[in-house]
Amino acid sequence: MPATKVRTSRSRAASRPSRPFTLWREVLTAYVAPALTAGAAGVATGQQDLAVAACTSIAGTSAVVALLVGTWLRRGGRPRRWTTTMPRTALTSGLVITAAGAAAALGWFTAQWLPAHTPIPATPWLERLRVDLPVSAALATTIVTLRWRAATPPARPTPTPGPPAPRSRA
Repeated sequence: MPATKVRTSRSRAASRPSRPFTLWREVLTAYVAPALTAGAAGVATGQQDLAVAACTSIAGTSAVVALLVGTWLRRGGRPRRWTTTMPRTALTSGLVITAAGAAAALGWFTAQWLPAHTPIPATPWLERLRVDLPVSAALATTIVTLRWRAATPPARPTPTPGPPAPRSRA
């Protein structure tokens, strides 16, 4: 009889102990990763504006969003109960939609309002904010939320009162 591998409900990633969630590392990674990848793409394709945006609006937005979302999730080291009991995909989706929506509104407002109310002229850099901010916010929120959930133990459900357990006669 061939030997079969017994699979349990725990995945390989779940069986590994996760690294603790350290906010400054997440913020640093949220800045460095997009700065390197978008910067390299800008240099490789000869797009100087992308290379500059990689270190400013793209990586900067990622770092700020990672800091804000990570701080909110940790809430002084004590996570909110609903953030640890809600399914990971639902929590991540909700936070991504919220962060990307706020960043898109900020990008649109900045690209429209600044040239109209300040001496700053309308430039392609301001127009890039409409795309750079929501994309960076969505990616940073997704990564930070998933890393935080991987490092945070799930909350135990509240025990419901029921009939007393039968006593054993010993």
